[in-house]
Amino acid sequence: MKVLVAVKRVVDYNVKVRPKADGSGVDLNNLKMSINPFCEIAVEEAVRLKEKGIATEIVVVSIGPQQAQEQIRTSLALGADRGILIKTDQDLEPLAIAKCLKAICDQESPDIVLMGKQSIDGDNNQTGQMLGALTGYPQGTFASELIIDGGKARVTREIDGGLQTVSLTLPAIVTTDLRLNEPRYASLPNIMKAKKKPMDETTPETLGVDITPRVTLLKVEPPAERASGIKVANVDELLDKLRNEAKVI
Repeated sequence: MKVLVAVKRVVDYNVKVRPKADGSGVDLNNLKMSINPFCEIAVEEAVRLKEKGIATEIVVVSIGPQQAQEQIRTSLALGADRGILIKTDQDLEPLAIAKCLKAICDQESPDIVLMGKQSIDGDNNQTGQMLGALTGYPQGTFASELIIDGGKARVTREIDGGLQTVSLTLPAIVTTDLRLNEPRYASLPNIMKAKKKPMDETTPETLGVDITPRVTLLKVEPPAERASGIKVANVDELLDKLRNEAKVI
């Protein structure tokens, strides 16, 4: 079984970002970049499927600048077999990303596509669903458990009301949630081996994908600073301030 895993290069979740001086975007200069945490969970799940003897090949694909090969190499060090970089310096919207992944699915014919439910930069939570619509593959989003058995994938989904279990006929798309697994760390020997694993490069233009943006970014600015809170001595004082100062009761 071939597993295709999509990973995204994002600012490390421990880094506090700031807007550019002109408000045109986020300042990425000298910031640590990493694999999107949800994508890292997808890579881990693919590796576990291979360790169980279910998956035979793991292909990792990323869309971004030349530096995105670092995240692909990290995925290879974690246990993936080969990588594909769709090279572009343009910030892509979810639909353009889904179209690029659809073209890769047409080429690779994976049995299952694993990807994070959302990225921590855009927070759109759209790409997996759009890819499902473009490919016609069934999808299980927000997965907290994945079981492959007899050409079907059983996915336990985290929903507002609790948990929902769905059965998908392969090929299928699964987007990962936080509780699916805990990603491992890459060992030094595997990091060295990853340098020799194959990585192909292509572009959206070569794949025949139109990546023209449909949304214009007008401005990026930090949220307004919140006023400091105050302490009240008792409930009566609290009610008085809510009634006469905040005027919410």
